[in-house]
Amino acid sequence: MVDYHAANNQSSGGGPPTYMEQENDWDRDLLLDPAWEKQQRKTFTAWCNSHLRKSGTQIDNIEEDFRDGLKLMLLLEVISGERLPKPERGKMRVHKINNVNKALDFIASKGVKLVSIGAEEIVDGNAKMTLGMIWTIILRFAIQDISVEETSAKEGLLLWCQRKTAPYKNVNVQNFHISWKDGLAFNALIHRHRPDLIDYDSLRKDDPVTNLNNAFEVAEKHLDIPKMLDAEDIVGTLRPDEKAIMTYVSCFYHAFSGAQKAETAANRICKVLAVNQENEQMMEDYEKLASELLEWIRRTIPWLENRTQEKTVQDMQAKQEDFRDYRCVHKPPKVQEKCQLEISFNTLQTKLRLSNRPAFMPSEGRMVSDINGAWHTLEGAEKGYEEWILSEIRRLERLEHLAEKFHQKAAIHESWTDGKEAMLTQKDYETSTLSEVKALLRKHEAFESDLAAHQDRVEQIAAIAQELNELDYYDSASVNARCQKICDQWDVLGALTQSRKESLERTEKQLESIDELYLEYAKRAAPFNNWMEGAMEDLQDMFIVHNIEEIQGLITAHEQFKSTLAEANKEREAIQAIQAEVQKIAQSNGIKLSGSNPYTTITPESIDNKWEKAMDMVPQRDNALQDELNKQNSNDTLRAKFATQANTVGAYIQAKMEEIGRISIEMNGTLEDQLTSLKDYQTTIMSYMPEINTLEGYHQLIQEALIFDNQYTSYTMEHLRVGWEQLLTTIARTINEVENQILTRDAKGISQEQLYEYRASFNHFDKKRSGQMVSDDFRALLISTGNSLGDSEFARIMSIVDPNGSGAVTFQAFIDFMSRETTDTDTADQVIASFKILAGDKNFITADELRRELPPDQAEYCIARMAPYTGPDAAPGALDYMSFSTALYGESDL
Repeated sequence: MVDYHAANNQSSGGGPPTYMEQENDWDRDLLLDPAWEKQQRKTFTAWCNSHLRKSGTQIDNIEEDFRDGLKLMLLLEVISGERLPKPERGKMRVHKINNVNKALDFIASKGVKLVSIGAEEIVDGNAKMTLGMIWTIILRFAIQDISVEETSAKEGLLLWCQRKTAPYKNVNVQNFHISWKDGLAFNALIHRHRPDLIDYDSLRKDDPVTNLNNAFEVAEKHLDIPKMLDAEDIVGTLRPDEKAIMTYVSCFYHAFSGAQKAETAANRICKVLAVNQENEQMMEDYEKLASELLEWIRRTIPWLENRTQEKTVQDMQAKQEDFRDYRCVHKPPKVQEKCQLEISFNTLQTKLRLSNRPAFMPSEGRMVSDINGAWHTLEGAEKGYEEWILSEIRRLERLEHLAEKFHQKAAIHESWTDGKEAMLTQKDYETSTLSEVKALLRKHEAFESDLAAHQDRVEQIAAIAQELNELDYYDSASVNARCQKICDQWDVLGALTQSRKESLERTEKQLESIDELYLEYAKRAAPFNNWMEGAMEDLQDMFIVHNIEEIQGLITAHEQFKSTLAEANKEREAIQAIQAEVQKIAQSNGIKLSGSNPYTTITPESIDNKWEKAMDMVPQRDNALQDELNKQNSNDTLRAKFATQANTVGAYIQAKMEEIGRISIEMNGTLEDQLTSLKDYQTTIMSYMPEINTLEGYHQLIQEALIFDNQYTSYTMEHLRVGWEQLLTTIARTINEVENQILTRDAKGISQEQLYEYRASFNHFDKKRSGQMVSDDFRALLISTGNSLGDSEFARIMSIVDPNGSGAVTFQAFIDFMSRETTDTDTADQVIASFKILAGDKNFITADELRRELPPDQAEYCIARMAPYTGPDAAPGALDYMSFSTALYGESDL
């Protein structure tokens, strides 16, 4: 058995007995009083459970449940907040004694003088010793630290009760027994601090049971003070137990003494939360604007990437007009929104640095870099869409030309084949004379020659149809059907021709007479007639050119064609001479001609008529080619106008981009003067907008004229649009940087001279004059300002000025760092300490405590964002205020 009595006498040194020693002596005289023991059991049991429930346990029998020492050690850990030695988990008596001794050793280490209390008595369930030990613990951890005007614990608690109940009638607190029997003192304490819970004027001194029950029930329900006594225990005793009453009253003291601290803590939290709510609203606005802009880009890109082909040039030109409307009407507001988004992001980051908050990191996919990337993708889609429209217009023009050419050749061929099947299937040779059969045979040979001459046209028709299919012509079905019909008919004609030839050859033995001249005429007239038809087709052929070189090539080819007309005319005259020779021989020999050449349907008159028509078409072709040459000359003039204006605008944009770069580095005067100068400069830049509009007008004329290249300039309208937008964005960004510097100067109290000094130092080490410097140059800058830096300290500073790890430090980040070290700002530790006060020194806080101490909107703000507390001392509804406070400032502040 461990005897603490000797140690107690030795430490007291023979001086006057302390209050605690007197109380122990008084205890030994009253231990046998049943009423006293009953009150102490109830009070001490309830007091112990009020702490043990924080660890999810309780006791039912005070002398039995502490016998193994486990819950006793747990109770001491909860009320002290310290860890005791690891308990022994065995069931033997020696294990229990060792656990109790560990608890008693811990109590003694706190300066408590234990008198005749040993581990064996506690393990044996000695009620006297167990209650005495619990009272010693209550004195040390619940009453000893109470001090009012330098009084002792008991006197301080009594003085506090007297002052709090002084204004109330029928209440006169002089001790911790008789003064509390009627229950009015308990109700007065509650009403003094929480008048909303007690209707004091309705209480009667002659009804102590009602008074006591009312106070105990209100304290348990609203103040988290467990009911430690029954009203009947107090009223039915001549003199209530002093220790029980003191224990009960100390709970009221601890419940109310922190009210002022809670109010102060609540005010600090309100201030911090107000700043955080404002920043979160800005973050929400940024996220919303970023989401809307990205959604617009997401919806626009599929439209720009849509390559649905149209059937006609007019339909594609309508798409081109829609694209021009998008460029001039829909896109410019989005350019402004993108610029405003960057400005809002920079302003938010500045406010976060000034309020000692971590840098804002937008949600995934909504960083400024993400938006710039999406914007770049949008502009790429624009360029691709514009190029596709122009290429589609060229393709459709080619298709329309080929389709017209196909139908023209098909019509000529169908006209030629009309009636040929009937001619090839007739049986006229069966009743003809020999001379007539020979004539029919030679006529058939001439037809075969004509048929062979038309083979090229059929192949041309098939080739054109194939090209229309490859170019995805919208009416390919009808073209294919017509082409197939022509090919099928051509095969039939070939078969019929062969069949008729074989029939004529079978009768040729009986036929000898033949007219050589007619045959020669037919053989020479057919190719010549076919040549004339081909020439007429070429003279009527449509053409599409895009520059002077192409039209000059067509003119050259036409001149070459005209140079062959003399030779062709000689052939025509030779053919006509054959016919004349026929007439001469017939007249000379008295032959009566049947009228027409039996070997061909091509008459001299038809040859002359076609020749005249072809000769009429030659000057018409000359005029058409000359008109196109004039048009291409006009287009070349338009190219030169656009190039002159584009070269001027491009040089202007390049010069202004370089100039704004110098201005952002070399600005002098006050920040307000710099801001005014930049805005005036911005106005000057915007006055150049009419030149951009003039260039847009030239560009529209070029597109309407279907001009696709320009050898006079390297600039395109797309390049100049992008350069102009970049110039406007750079000016707006520079203005925003100066506004943020003004915001920093006003918030940090930086003088204009300090800003000049900061700017001069920064520019000196900004070797590239880019407005930002790498880490080595920044380190040299800090050393020049008198800072002695180690690697770890420099790494800490870089994490502040470059939170995103980009490797570059801006001037704004530099002046933020130079001013932030001396600024008094709230920290995460201060906020955690404030929450700890509101929570009654617990490691967690409840929703009811937040609603009681904070304004409603900020209380609900905290409740919605605090995670459930999961520590070993967690209680139902516990919230983790430490993680919440850490999140307000970021991990680096802790």
